Parts: sequence; structure tokens; C-alpha cells
Amino acid sequence: MTDKRRFSVVIAGGGSTFTPGFVLNLIQSEDKFPLRKLKFYDNDAERQEKIGAACAIIMKERAPQVEFEYTTDPAEAFSDVDFVLGSIRVGKYHMRSLDEKLPLKYGVNGQETTGPGGMAYGLRSVPAIVEIIDYMEKYSPKAWMVNYSNTIAIVSEGVRRLRPHSRVINICDMPIDLMSRMAKIVGLHDYHDLDFVYYGLNHFGWWKHVYDKKTGKDYMPELKKYVAKNGYYVGGDYDQDTEDSWVETFKKAADCYALEPNTLPNTYMQYYYYPHYEVATANPHFTRTDEILEYRQKIVFGECARIVKEGTAKNNMWDRNAIHSEYIVEICHAIAYNTREKFLANVPNNGAICNMPDDCIVEVPCLFGANGVEPLVVGEAGRFQRALMMQQVTCEQLVVDAYVEKSYTKLWEAFALNKTVPDGLIAKKILDDMIPANKPYWPDLK
Repeated sequence: MTDKRRFSVVIAGGGSTFTPGFVLNLIQSEDKFPLRKLKFYDNDAERQEKIGAACAIIMKERAPQVEFEYTTDPAEAFSDVDFVLGSIRVGKYHMRSLDEKLPLKYGVNGQETTGPGGMAYGLRSVPAIVEIIDYMEKYSPKAWMVNYSNTIAIVSEGVRRLRPHSRVINICDMPIDLMSRMAKIVGLHDYHDLDFVYYGLNHFGWWKHVYDKKTGKDYMPELKKYVAKNGYYVGGDYDQDTEDSWVETFKKAADCYALEPNTLPNTYMQYYYYPHYEVATANPHFTRTDEILEYRQKIVFGECARIVKEGTAKNNMWDRNAIHSEYIVEICHAIAYNTREKFLANVPNNGAICNMPDDCIVEVPCLFGANGVEPLVVGEAGRFQRALMMQQVTCEQLVVDAYVEKSYTKLWEAFALNKTVPDGLIAKKILDDMIPANKPYWPDLK
């Protein structure tokens, strides 16, 4: 690489359990995206300390040439940075648990980014992301923010309205994870070997085409045959570390495909196609949050504590697998070096999906470069998909209306309109339970 630039990055949400994986992947990507400085920022100093102390040892051992620090001071964190990586969870796992459990009291699906729980989370996230954008623009106005903080669709709509000229790109890695599974199914190495046409909303989309990137071979017939029987579940060594709830999710894609067999669905469509099944098979006392607290969070914090205690990061758990962060590093590389590589982003439609409104946020393939993203036209949405999308995107717009107008009615309408909620009275009961729970984070609704 003849370009001698090195980049300064701040991870906003330094206390995230995903952060150590990011650090390892950034180090491993030195040839593609070289660093001069890496910083963490979090408003929870205690949580960030657990992650930051371990990552300081990782950086000292693996990348001593890179300046590293972690802080709760916005001026220190956001000064002299080229990229802000947004990985925040407003209200942490306590609020996620309520997002999941409160709707289940009323026979409504409880899930982190879909239904009432997803809308509640999005309403908490919008002001926090706007605050981070403002820090970035104040201290490093030429920086780019790559945001993957949920609920992405609602956050993207909030950014579109409240900070329309900001240098923010909202992305999600879930389709990439599924494309990695597709590559495995057809005998390729990974998602880099595939080309695709995908469209929809965040956690709400479909593949129209999947091709071999080199030969152009159409893999849709082979993938459809496999997904019809197995969903996206691969099994064997590939899924040896996959948590039980995700195994069920990947298998459930077979039922989603059966309902609409012209495309391949994102796994999140199960919550909209089969909401009664999701409620019937959910444990209202032990949801996905409880699984994470018992599994991922315990393992990550335990591994960080081990590294600090032993004073070395040798043989750490993140050396094995970091697809989540690999994708984000590749996006930063594409922006930094103007490669115009194709990834997915959440953007104002503006004709990308021909039969959807221009001002709605959609998730479509884009070319990533020095000036941001250039959405690609994917054609028309199918009749079935368009109807679902219009309902869902209206919910997301109403949530942002509720934030801007501080409107109880608009948020009630958002809940009532959502496909996972059976009627307006149940929507109201869920909302009335959520208001006091979210008091530290939501505006006062009138």
C-alpha cells in the first residue's frame, strides 16, 4: 500500500461486549486500515473499565505503535478522530429485558428490534445518537460515523430529520451473517464470494438474487431448495458455538420462505409472518436478554478479567471469529480509500426501490466511498413485500414523530399499527407500561 495515511478511530460504546472483537479485527486489518490512534468512549465508566483494561493489554502486545485510551470525556474522545464507530445500547440490558418482557405480558412478541420493544429502544436511541453526532461535528467535523446501534431503522429516520447533513452511515451486519451462511451452503469460502440484490427495511428484507461474484452463477435455485428444508442452519463445526435461540431462528427461516418463495427472507421476518408462534414459544420469564447475560456477557467479562489478571492476551477468545467487526472495518476501508465497494446501508429511498416513497428509510445495496454512500436501484418491491414495508416504515416514522412532537398519540398509533400487535387497546396497555420504565430516556409524552 503506497498510501501512508493512518487513521484515528473512536468506538462510541466502549463498554460493549462486542468491543474486544472490534479491537482484534482492527489490529488484524493493519494492512487494509492502519491505525495511529484508537479510543473508547462510554458514559458508563465502570463497565468500560472492564473492557478497556483488557483491551489496553491487547493493544500493548499486538499493536504497541497505536496510541490507545478510553475515556468518559466527550472532548477527549471525539477530538482528532477520522472515524466514529457507534455501538451504544441506551439503558443497557436492563432496558432490553423490559423491551422483551413487557409486551409478552399482553400476548405480544417481545424482541429487541421488532414490535413495541424495538420501537421503545429506537425512541431511546435517537437522542443518544444525535448527541454523539454533535460531539463528532464539534470536535472532528471531517470525521465519518459508521453507526450500527439499534434500532437502526428508527435511528436512521431520526438522523434523516434531525441531522440531515451529518456524515453518518447507518449499517447492519445481519444480512452479511446470513450471506456467510449462504456461501457455506453452496460451497464457497465466505460472503466475499457472493454478489447479491437485496432490498427492504432494517431487519425486514429479502434477497431477490444471489450470484457467484466471479462467474455470475445464479445460486438462488440451490439456496431456495436448501432453505426450504433447513432454513439458514448449517450445523456441524460451523454452528458449534451458535446459541440455542439463534439455532431456532436460523431453522425458522424455512417457514418464512414457505410463505413467500420468490425471494429469500431475512430471519427477522419470522416475527412479522408468525407473531402468534413467537409468543407461544417464548418464555416471558427468560428471554434473549437473560440468555445473553448468562452466556455472552458472562463469558466476555470473564475473559477480560482473565486477561487483566494474567497480564497477557495470549490465546484469547476473539482470535477465532470476528465477522461482525470484520464487516465494519471493510466499510471504513472503503470510505477511507474511496474503493466504491458494495455493502448494505440504511438510506432515504429516493427511487432505489421504485414503488416505495422517496423519503422513507430503506436498506439497499450502496457503493461506499470517500463521499459516503451511493444507493443502487434494486427495482420494484413485490406486492406482498411492499404492503408489509409500508406498514412497518410508517410505524418507524410515527416513532420519530412522537419524539419530535413529544406526542403520546403518535407513539400509540405506531404501536397499534405494528403487525405484531393485535389491536389498539393492547397497544395502549403496552405503551402505558413502557412510559414509566423509559422515563429516564424518553421525552415527556403529551
